Amino acid sequence: MTNTEEIVHNLATLAKAASYKLASLTSEEKNRALLAIAHSLDENRSYIKAENALDIKAAIEAALAKPLIERLTLTDQTIDNMIASVHSIIKLSDPVGKLITTRTLDNGLELRKIRTPIGVIGIIFESRPNVVTDVAALCLKSGNAVILRGGKEAEHSNRAIMKVIEDALNKIEFTPHAVQMVPIADRSAVSYLCRLTGLIDLIIPRGGEALIKAVSDAATVPVIKHYKGVCHIYVDETADVAMALDICHNAKCQRPGVCNACETILVHDKIADSFLPKLYDLFTKANVEMRGDEQARAICPGMKAATTADWSEEYLDLIIAIKVVHSTQEAIDHINHFGSHHSDAIITDNKNTKLKFTKEVDSAVVYVNASTRFTDGFVFGLGAEMGISTDKLHARGPMGLEELCTYKWVCLGDGQIR
Repeated sequence: MTNTEEIVHNLATLAKAASYKLASLTSEEKNRALLAIAHSLDENRSYIKAENALDIKAAIEAALAKPLIERLTLTDQTIDNMIASVHSIIKLSDPVGKLITTRTLDNGLELRKIRTPIGVIGIIFESRPNVVTDVAALCLKSGNAVILRGGKEAEHSNRAIMKVIEDALNKIEFTPHAVQMVPIADRSAVSYLCRLTGLIDLIIPRGGEALIKAVSDAATVPVIKHYKGVCHIYVDETADVAMALDICHNAKCQRPGVCNACETILVHDKIADSFLPKLYDLFTKANVEMRGDEQARAICPGMKAATTADWSEEYLDLIIAIKVVHSTQEAIDHINHFGSHHSDAIITDNKNTKLKFTKEVDSAVVYVNASTRFTDGFVFGLGAEMGISTDKLHARGPMGLEELCTYKWVCLGDGQIR
């Protein structure tokens, strides 16, 4: 066993021991820990911002992309949001021990299906240091131990937030090793963590396509993938034009560097001649680069030519792909083929078209007459999120407290035998 493997194995062993203790804690005990974390974040915001400044400086010197630097940056507002997320999780109902269903067999044996923590969760993430707080709070409230591994670009920020959390939990003598962070940058640490069957119960990768593929290929423990966001808006022939323009602008421009931003707009050909010029003017004013198919460019020659690669591209920037389709079915087929099954929307006033789209689009979140930008754990009322799962088992969409639980059967008898 290498030194890296020994360090990771020790973290996982400590986490497994902690997970058994966490599973039996009361809601009050867990909420007390979250309150301590929120208070500590507020008290140490100057320290957190100073450490974050080191990461920002390194990112600028390395000429990292602007959206990446934006996700990396911690301001007072960001820290306020982190604290607000913790407080919102405190207010949520504790899922652990909740009765899912019950039944009594003919012989009188009572079966109870009860929510329980998953156990030990490993999360591997990039860029966003606020993930540390969200993940720690969600895992503690759901009774799970967690091991975090952040990206090198946020090394100082992640360690600072982790120290703040550890200090807060130590002050109240909370269960040791409930929240841990891999302290080494060696990539082999990730591969080894993903293979610790029996110690790690679930791995969640959050980041770019390369990271998710590397984790999925290496893992022997279950993985829930939080894949890229190739999100679509389909503007149907019956769409309210003003509404469609407003939604398209919001979904692309309000914050282009996030996974729930729109990357492709599909427009029905019966509305294309009137709608596309208005969309073109709107996006031109917003400095959005438009890449259109042949029919879209015939209507708006100023668009660049889209390639096949554009239909599956997550730009995370002020760039949009635009395609004219000739039916709702064509739009659905395009989304299911090229999309990432994250978040997709339809703008329509037709009841049957709404129903068809919501039934047939195979995505974690499907919107009718609303922006894709709402796909977020905090916005959905989950307090925060572990990420947005594009898998189907066992969680899909924003992952909150309930998605961090499994269940057990508790069977109550009075001497039944079979």
